Amino acid sequence: MSPGRMPPVTRALLIANVAVFVLQYLSGPLLISSLALWPLGSDQFPGAPIFRPWQLLTYGFLHAGPAHLFFNMLALYMFGGDVEQLLGSRRYLIYYLLCVIGAAATQLLVMGNIDRPPVPTIGASGGVFGLLLAFGMAFPQRRIILLFPPIPMPAWLFVTLYGLLELYLGVTGTSQGVAHFAHLGGMVAGFVLLMLWRGQARR
Repeated sequence: MSPGRMPPVTRALLIANVAVFVLQYLSGPLLISSLALWPLGSDQFPGAPIFRPWQLLTYGFLHAGPAHLFFNMLALYMFGGDVEQLLGSRRYLIYYLLCVIGAAATQLLVMGNIDRPPVPTIGASGGVFGLLLAFGMAFPQRRIILLFPPIPMPAWLFVTLYGLLELYLGVTGTSQGVAHFAHLGGMVAGFVLLMLWRGQARR
């Protein structure tokens, strides 16, 4: 999909994520302390930032570094346009943001059961994983080629394997520092919303 044909909300999300990353780079830790997702009860640790309701959304526009931003925006570019054209711009924006919130809620539940100093959660991955699910459900036979290794597979298989991998990594604690359950939370939130809309359409 060429940039000129990219649907408006996908384009706006790409621009917003890049713009916030630039601000994040220029402001140092300021945005992380106020806009990242901090665990509930983090105020029990002296000097730690505390959870604020807006963090359920704002964390999804922050990133840990250029590579983190690049891969999330690549996925948003690859899958977002087709999903936006399918859902329409208004529903697409609602869907993406609710996936971000669902991922945040899942991450808060997980962090609430871990006894360790609070660490922030950042990244658009919750919304991106929701888009990945929607793409796989809408275009199950569309071929996707992995970057590493470059193996083609149908979208439904890619989504299924990726979801199972995230579940395994989350349960086993592999890849510390990656919010695997938040990724799954974005997919679950997306699935629930799609099923709700499907039921409304049938009625």
